[in-house]
Amino acid sequence: MNQSSAQAESAQGSPYERLSTLGIALPPPPPPIANFVTHVLEGNMLYLSGQGPREADGTMHFGKVGAEVGIEQAYRHARLTGINLLAVMQDALGDLKRVKRVVKLLGMVNATPDFADHPSVINGCSDLFIEVFGAAGQHARSAVGFGSLPGNITVEIEAIVALHG
Repeated sequence: MNQSSAQAESAQGSPYERLSTLGIALPPPPPPIANFVTHVLEGNMLYLSGQGPREADGTMHFGKVGAEVGIEQAYRHARLTGINLLAVMQDALGDLKRVKRVVKLLGMVNATPDFADHPSVINGCSDLFIEVFGAAGQHARSAVGFGSLPGNITVEIEAIVALHG
């Protein structure tokens, strides 16, 4: 980390201080449930597999956004999914301070055909990343609707993260 990055972090607090302020304790990383890994570290880039709204006790949130699941509830599910992505980052990197920038999110919403506010749902994860990483949490993003997601979960989000050299 260069001197200006270190100064900016100390002025704004580390990701861990921000998580503590938010009252968030990272759970153990969710295990993969199929034939894939939770992350791939390639050079200074970390690619995170899609995660869903899994509570620390393993409970998943299910349903169609726009039918039995409202926008506010789905926003909370996207935020929870962001917490799970942070848990995978922590597990993969050993230290969230290694994150230089969140580069890109792909947010998928299990939505009814007429639902049109996918960005408001995925903001749950985007807002969390900005709260935790500050300006380094701002990212490019796609927020799209799907007719179904694995296990009928409400949201799935994947991320690409750049790391300090």
